[in-house]
Amino acid sequence: VQLQASGGGLVQAGDSLRPSCAVSGRASSSRAMGWFRQVPGREREFVAAIKWSGGHQYYADSVKGRFTISRDNAKTTLYLQMNNLKPEDTAVYYCASALYAIVSSFSSSGAYEYWGRGTLVTVSS
Repeated sequence: VQLQASGGGLVQAGDSLRPSCAVSGRASSSRAMGWFRQVPGREREFVAAIKWSGGHQYYADSVKGRFTISRDNAKTTLYLQMNNLKPEDTAVYYCASALYAIVSSFSSSGAYEYWGRGTLVTVSS
């Protein structure tokens, strides 16, 4: 399984950014894919998840209405469209693959078996 995230960067508050995650190997058959983020000294935090087959989306309250998770039709790339970014969105963002998770566990990092290397998003005020 290979997950490779990219597309982070330094932006100003109110700007947009769209990290992506290249998906290959067993992750192509995942039940769900997710985005998590982590700030140094804090636990990894759920951001959004998508059912890999049906496309249904799930969001943390802190990003609902601003972020959109999606995938391409070939199921080879996962995206996170981030609009109206805020300084508190600054973190390292990770994509992850859940092969067997049920919906109720999509927001739990423990439900994901495979993780990509993170991509840093920095939002200045």
